[in-house]
Amino acid sequence: MTGTKAKILVVDDEKSMRDSLHLLLKDRYHVLLAGSGREAIEQIRKQPIDLVLLDIRLPEIDGIEVLKLIKGIDDAVEVIMVTAVITVGKAVEAIRAGAYDYITKPFDIAALTEQVEKIMEKRLLARENQSLRQLLESDYQYEKIVGKSPAIREVFRVVEEVAKSNATVLITGESGTGKELVARAIHNRSPRQNKLFVAVNCAAIPENLLESELFGHEKGSFTGAIERQIGKFEIASGGTLFLDEIGTLPLPMQAKLLRALQEKEIERLGGGRPVPVDVRIVAATNGDLKAETKNRRFREDLFYRLNVIPLHLPPLRERAEDVPLLAEHFLHKYNHEFGKKIKGFKPEVLPLLAAYDWPGNVRELENLIERLVVLTQSAQIDAAKLPPEVRGNLPALPGEEETRFRDAVRKFESAFIKQAIGKAGGKKGEAAKMLGIHRNTLLQLEKKYKIK
Repeated sequence: MTGTKAKILVVDDEKSMRDSLHLLLKDRYHVLLAGSGREAIEQIRKQPIDLVLLDIRLPEIDGIEVLKLIKGIDDAVEVIMVTAVITVGKAVEAIRAGAYDYITKPFDIAALTEQVEKIMEKRLLARENQSLRQLLESDYQYEKIVGKSPAIREVFRVVEEVAKSNATVLITGESGTGKELVARAIHNRSPRQNKLFVAVNCAAIPENLLESELFGHEKGSFTGAIERQIGKFEIASGGTLFLDEIGTLPLPMQAKLLRALQEKEIERLGGGRPVPVDVRIVAATNGDLKAETKNRRFREDLFYRLNVIPLHLPPLRERAEDVPLLAEHFLHKYNHEFGKKIKGFKPEVLPLLAAYDWPGNVRELENLIERLVVLTQSAQIDAAKLPPEVRGNLPALPGEEETRFRDAVRKFESAFIKQAIGKAGGKKGEAAKMLGIHRNTLLQLEKKYKIK
């Protein structure tokens, strides 16, 4: 039955190519067809897809852009790029954007079917582990944001409230705190969830290309504009446009963005008429835009247009009780990714992780756990594998390592007790039950750690 078969989506604007691939694969897989990037995205929105065979040259939205949008919707979907001719630059760009591989037309049928089978084996393994992942993460995961601390739960609460509206949201927070994850959570909980979420890193686009990237251009509008390009505003129409690092926009571009937000329309470069757009804007910055307005580096009118609903993400050092949860979450993630079977952390490791300040926030923690999983050959990760800044910068004197360990344990224990008391609404008896200790013991620990 087709319902039990893996699903392959073939995306090509040539009907003959779609029909050929359908004929080749239909006996073993459930094959879906799309003639454009927009049609492909709609298909992926409607149902889970295992593999996409994606042509690079497509009308309006090219294959690389479609690839990025697919990965934004479901990063687990595997994508093989298909093209008549591919340059080294395009191949590298495709792989960096998340493509599994690429093939050139005319392709070797045996090589393609072998590649498809290999991908399907990988997908089957992923499905077998899906239930386990959900069981491990359901208690502390909101969308893809992990945590139980009062600070992060407040973020969850605000997301639930703002998602219901179309109001513009400005997310602030240090680098690595998960601003794009929160933006995606807002979109996924909103009435626009079945439309596109389009992310733009304003800092990563050269200034001379920004207007074209955001608003698009017509063929011949400038040197090198060999065909019309649809901008991110139009691609995201009906959905959500996430403008990351908004504070890096140059002043002339800020004026054009303000007009687009006020008028709800854009004009392509070289275009002669305005194009209406319906997008929900979520912006993010790791800087202080209010201060930037005083220094005249950011337009005050644009700041107030963006700052309708401010949402601040706390740094990881302010929610130390979430560090063990995040560490376990990333351990499971990279165990699966690298085919490892590391069972956990030795007892001294989690308190040391919780005691560290994490200047790079969640991103730094994830990178560390990924490195530890790669380098660890034993059943558990031990403290010897931690970098010096996490273990402590000073050379250890006799007995000093033990002192550091005790300090780390105290910090972790204090945060854990605060969390339990907060969860119990300040009721000490209930908090003690959660912790599995007597109420008098809890009172003594409260006094010891000066918890108010």
